[in-house]
Amino acid sequence: MANTKSKKTTAKRSTSKAKAVATKSVKTVPAKAAAATTSANAIASKAKGNPFKGFFAKKCDADENILTIFKSPKIWGAICGEIIGTMLLTMLMFTLGVYQPLYILIGVIGITMAVYALSGAHLNPAVTVGMMATRRVSAIRGVLYIVAQVVGAWLGLIILSAFRGLGENAIELPAIVALEDKTIWKNIFVELLGAGVIGYFFSRAQSYKTAKGAFTYAALVAGGIALAILFAVVVSSNYLGLQNNFVLNPAVAIMEQIFPTVLDDFGAIVIAAVTYIIVPMIGAVLGFFLADASKKLAGEE
Repeated sequence: MANTKSKKTTAKRSTSKAKAVATKSVKTVPAKAAAATTSANAIASKAKGNPFKGFFAKKCDADENILTIFKSPKIWGAICGEIIGTMLLTMLMFTLGVYQPLYILIGVIGITMAVYALSGAHLNPAVTVGMMATRRVSAIRGVLYIVAQVVGAWLGLIILSAFRGLGENAIELPAIVALEDKTIWKNIFVELLGAGVIGYFFSRAQSYKTAKGAFTYAALVAGGIALAILFAVVVSSNYLGLQNNFVLNPAVAIMEQIFPTVLDDFGAIVIAAVTYIIVPMIGAVLGFFLADASKKLAGEE
């Protein structure tokens, strides 16, 4: 009798469990269908709505400011990364020049990957201003990065100048030719174009920063810099009749063009500052906004 009761109890439990599973299965299917429908409706609603919603939303840490940024030692690592990276980039540009785009591509990939995890490898005040304009970094972090980049460019030029002084057959470092009134707008156009390309590629690289890893990020950044240099070389020399008189990096321009002429004519300094500092920053911001607008229109998450 005990065994019979036990068997009946077990059978009842099995039947109840089977019914529960069947009920759960029946409920799950409509739930999944409802979720799919909701998701489809949400996508359709988004497509019908404003694609630029949240375009200027803050993408950096909302709590990061001058009072909180130094509480973590990570900011010092980021500053060191920007100094070292900009120093190496400056040395790379001045040793290889603008006529070795393949070597520059390889070199920039290596430098970017080396400091990518430290600071994001901006290595250019124009890029940092673009990141600030699109609210990817806070104002205080952006200012610290720009100062670090100027220091890095200065160190790079000091090291190269020291090697130049020690050599018996020293080669002069490339220098920017003094701007002439009739070519100023041509120089401005080249700087705007080159910095715009760099800003566009750097913005696109942000989309692959976490999904694709460091190499894809570095390859996009390096590709943008190499392409900007190629455009600047071809346009300036072949179309505008210039002597490749471009920098595309305000930190390098400050140390190479602005500081050495600080005792010269004040008007020339202002023109050089606008051409090699302000204009590239504007170009990079435009490149960032263009890339972000394309991303929003394409519905890319």
